[in-house]
Amino acid sequence: MKTIGLLGGMSWESSAQYYAIINRTVMSRLGHPHSARVLMLSVDFGEIERLQHAGEWNALGTILASEARRLEAGGAECILLCTNTMHLRADDIITAVSIPLIHIADSTGKAIHRAGLRRVGLLGTAFTMEKPFYRERLENEFGLEVLVPDDDERKMIHRVIYEELVGGKVREDSRAAYLAVIEHLRQRGAEGIILGCTEIMLLVDQQHVDLPLFDTTHLHAIDGVDFALA
Repeated sequence: MKTIGLLGGMSWESSAQYYAIINRTVMSRLGHPHSARVLMLSVDFGEIERLQHAGEWNALGTILASEARRLEAGGAECILLCTNTMHLRADDIITAVSIPLIHIADSTGKAIHRAGLRRVGLLGTAFTMEKPFYRERLENEFGLEVLVPDDDERKMIHRVIYEELVGGKVREDSRAAYLAVIEHLRQRGAEGIILGCTEIMLLVDQQHVDLPLFDTTHLHAIDGVDFALA
C-alpha cells in the first residue's frame, strides 16, 4: 500500500472527511482491521483565507509548494490537495515535487463522464466559480459544459462557505438557499451538480435533491485510495 499525502486544513472540517473516507474505503476493500497509510499536513486556514481574499495567489502558491515538499520528504507517494479553490495553484505543487498530484477536477470530470452527463452546474467559492482554472479544465479535458449560478447566488454560496461551513456550522436556512440555487441551475439545463467546495458535502447531499450530485471530497478521496492500492 502506498502512502497518501494529504495537504489539508483548507478547511480542517473537510480534511477530516478526507481522512475518514480514505480509511473507511481501505477497510472496505481490504477488510477489517485494515486502514490507510496517510501522511497529513494541515495548514492554518486563517492565513490561507486572508491571502485568498487579498488576491495574493503567488504567495499562496509558494506556501503550497513548500508544504508539498515537506509531505514528499516525509514519505508521501502522492498528494491530495484537500480543497478545490487552491487547485488554482496546482502547478506550483506539480513543479515542486516529484510525486504525482491527484487533481480534484480530474476526479470530478471522470465521474461525470462515467455518468454520461454533458451539462453540469458548479457550486463552490467565488474563486472556483468565477476564475477559469476549474471550469476550463472540465471543459477542455472532459468536454463538459459548466454552468455557474448568477451573481447574487454566487455571493451567497461564498458567504456560507466562509462564514459557516469552514467552522462546522450547518444551518437549515443555508441548505434551503443552496437547494434553491440547484433548482435554478436545473431549470437552466444542468443535468447534475458539482459540489465544488470540499465543505459543501456537510450541507447538501444526495438525499436532498433529485439531480445527480458529484461530491468532490468523496471522489477525490476515492481516487487517492485507488492510487494507494493500485
